[in-house]
Amino acid sequence: MKKLMMIPGPTPVDQSILNALSKDTVSHLDPEFVKILKETLEDLRTVVMTEKGQPFIIPGTGTLGMEVAIVNSLKKGDRLLVISHGFFGDRFVEIAQCYGIEVEVLASEWGKIVEVEEIAKKLKEKKFDAITLSHVDTSTGVCTPLKEVGEILKQFPETEFIVDGVCATGGIEERMDDWGIDILFTGNQKAFGVPPGLTNAVFSEKALEGRNSLGKISAFYMDVNRWLPVMRDPAGGYFSTHSINMVYALQQGLKIMLAEGLEERFKKYRRFASAFQSGLKELGFNLLAAEEIRANTVSTILYPAGIEDLSFREKLYVNGVLVSAGKGVLAGKIFRLGHMGNISENEVVATLSIIEKTLSDINYDFRLGAGIGAAEKILFAK
Repeated sequence: MKKLMMIPGPTPVDQSILNALSKDTVSHLDPEFVKILKETLEDLRTVVMTEKGQPFIIPGTGTLGMEVAIVNSLKKGDRLLVISHGFFGDRFVEIAQCYGIEVEVLASEWGKIVEVEEIAKKLKEKKFDAITLSHVDTSTGVCTPLKEVGEILKQFPETEFIVDGVCATGGIEERMDDWGIDILFTGNQKAFGVPPGLTNAVFSEKALEGRNSLGKISAFYMDVNRWLPVMRDPAGGYFSTHSINMVYALQQGLKIMLAEGLEERFKKYRRFASAFQSGLKELGFNLLAAEEIRANTVSTILYPAGIEDLSFREKLYVNGVLVSAGKGVLAGKIFRLGHMGNISENEVVATLSIIEKTLSDINYDFRLGAGIGAAEKILFAK
């Protein structure tokens, strides 16, 4: 039986993207591929709403994006402020420490956020060369008020603003230019709905100037200056072999997204998140993150008494739906449900139906159809 892959990435892949992935592999200098790469780079600009930002498409995944951002903006001894809302915020700390960067951390309790006022206070206390922030931390399902943090950082032009958009870009609004973001990176496999395999990063003019000010850095493959000539003119040179077929797939994923319209896509994800969360609450589950900071791309769902994590997820998988376990301190307490990429109302209703079947299988006391009914009121409201 084919499973519904309702994890927070990789997300379900549309057949047209798989068809693009399977096209003939050509030279990285083939005129048709050069045209596709140029269009894809331009589409990335559109998705993150920047006019002058420089996009990079580099074989890798979201973690490579984190490291690319760090090594191209900071050197040994520089100061980095990490705002951590969970597992992936903490990962920035480990990466920076590998390069001898001085790190300070503002961390929230998992499921909550560091308040904007606290970030502003820290920035006033001390000079930082950069700040990192995950727009959505996949481990906790919280969504940072990115615009408000960007407004604060405009008062500190010496500090580069690095945003991890892995679980947000293409699914939640990100206005790179308007919000003063210097480096924004993501992967293929979440809101883009494309198989994993590429790091997609956009650098502002300020970020590229910052890279140049560092001189020689402790990286080769991750040095954006080595990729820059190719990204500016894909026909004009070679640095490293492009992941040709992954670029085909990314181009098709972005076409689907832009044809739908970014605003429509954002609205759709808000509706799907609300439907899932309403349905699950009707079944007795609770949500880890408070409503005002809850992401529209992933939900972190607390178990009610009487449901054991592993046995529930295993039974759910047998019945046809794959969800993710909790990470770190949340392991065994929650499951994580993705609702992004190329999904429709059908996947929302089918997932809730299979959750209800699973609850029935384990003799959990609930009213059959309650979750589906609550979700459908939101999905099909006129």
